[in-house]
Amino acid sequence: MSKFTVSKLAALKEKGEKFGTITAYDATFAKLFDECGVPALLIGDSLGMVVQGHNSTVPVTIEEMVYHTKCVARGATTTSLIIADMPFCTYATPEMALKNAALLMQAGAGCVKFEGGEWLCDTVRLLTENGIPVCAHLGLTPQSFNVFGGYKIQGRTEDKAKYITDSTLALEEAGAGMEVIECVPAQLAADISKKTRMPIIGIGAGNGTDGQILVMHDAFGFFGRPPKFARNFLKECGTGDVRDAVRLYLDEVRNGTFPSQAESFE
Repeated sequence: MSKFTVSKLAALKEKGEKFGTITAYDATFAKLFDECGVPALLIGDSLGMVVQGHNSTVPVTIEEMVYHTKCVARGATTTSLIIADMPFCTYATPEMALKNAALLMQAGAGCVKFEGGEWLCDTVRLLTENGIPVCAHLGLTPQSFNVFGGYKIQGRTEDKAKYITDSTLALEEAGAGMEVIECVPAQLAADISKKTRMPIIGIGAGNGTDGQILVMHDAFGFFGRPPKFARNFLKECGTGDVRDAVRLYLDEVRNGTFPSQAESFE
């Protein structure tokens, strides 16, 4: 099986096939996920919390993201598209974003992800013009938790829902190839997914999106109290084998049983 690309994920959307993705931070887990056929792995700046022990993603540096991207790229050599997060304040200008995105691509990423709305359209254009695929990220954007006043559900008012929708469409028009939408009402995420050609990957956004993403530590019950939208697939599979847990996760995303209504926001 050849490696997944942004265009192959878009082809899954066109065929109506849902897909699961997961975070990875090292070569060992990346190899395991890759061998299980996970379409895409995200080297998330969530590593600041689940790997480094910080209380937010803000302290993560571009040098650390490059390091972890290299580790994941060495493990995931067969199947998975590698998406790397652009950390806090590394894409304040298009030129800064291009420089830092190039470092992640040279480290082994096949796509970069950053958080924000329409103000990033010029950045998306510049990166895609230079051969760098872009994944947008809207809804709850963890790098902005200080502005939001904490990790709160987004898009619950008409004006905020409109902002997320309009920003998604503008970023797609600018060249974004996919989008992560986090912690928004399930109906809003489903509506946005229907309005775009690019795949919408949800986390805490219901099962009406084209794909799902989970932090691996949440998917396996490794990290304290799990969020409402997560499920412990390692416990659910009943074997104690991470490979079985991954396959169960992928299957339940494909058939639409994850996330359930109880794992979504209304």
